[in-house]
Amino acid sequence: MAASLSPGSPAEGWSHWPAPAKLNLFLHIVGRRDDGYHELQTAFQLLDWGDSIHIRTREDGEVCRLGENSGIEAVDDLAIRAARLLQLRANVRLGAEIRIEKRIPLGGGMGGGSSNAASVLVALNQLWRCGFSTAQLAGLGLELGADVPVFVQGRSAFAEGVGERLTPLDLPERVFLMLDPATSISTGALFQAPELTRDSPPLTITGLLSGSATGNAFEPIVRARYPAVARAMDWLAQFGKPRLTGTGSVVFAVVQTPPSATLLAACPDGMRAWCARGVNVSPLLNSLKDHVRQES
Repeated sequence: MAASLSPGSPAEGWSHWPAPAKLNLFLHIVGRRDDGYHELQTAFQLLDWGDSIHIRTREDGEVCRLGENSGIEAVDDLAIRAARLLQLRANVRLGAEIRIEKRIPLGGGMGGGSSNAASVLVALNQLWRCGFSTAQLAGLGLELGADVPVFVQGRSAFAEGVGERLTPLDLPERVFLMLDPATSISTGALFQAPELTRDSPPLTITGLLSGSATGNAFEPIVRARYPAVARAMDWLAQFGKPRLTGTGSVVFAVVQTPPSATLLAACPDGMRAWCARGVNVSPLLNSLKDHVRQES
């Protein structure tokens, strides 16, 4: 079904919710669990930039997606799965139409699908009057993916376990320059790589805040296996220390001021460069507060 809602449209009944991207400031693997999952440590930095979610409730209980979402089938779309999961657990008779305005690169390691799912959970919990707590929504989010809870809780955070044990952080709200090499990376293949370091010494929040917690366990593997990512990192090095986010292909660096549009346009052919600011409190939480205030 074709989308009928244009961005920013004041069409009756629609509400608009941000779905911010994230960066992993570092990512270490400190062990492996008995169930085969890896024990991680990372720092999630939320950004003031990302996707937009447009939602309108329905009376007939149907949950449907309007428009496309980067080639992802609706049945596999985390946003749609999130809506249906909340509908089931809250025993809600209402439905929803959901349209996703995509900006976050697919497979970039910036949490696009997870953030979409989190925004749908938070938004529909409010619109459907489910009354679930943030902890309950985060629990539902964990069933959908390890990165969903951090977006539900809406704070930049130090994460452990599979990424579900979160400690909120107050990080410097710096400017980040990002470069998307438009390359698809297989997360599963990275975790299975024999050269992956799986026994890094555990780090502390103090170490992170002091600047000693850096690096990404997957970076040398990605550099070696994906030449486009290596080229992206080499180009980015002129602005600052390039880093890989998560297990995706997007690379980033901290910059004092955003480079000019001319410099951004001069990035390697087929790639896209842009800037965003890190934030400690998610734009989603600010949007939720606005909706609550308007309805009170």
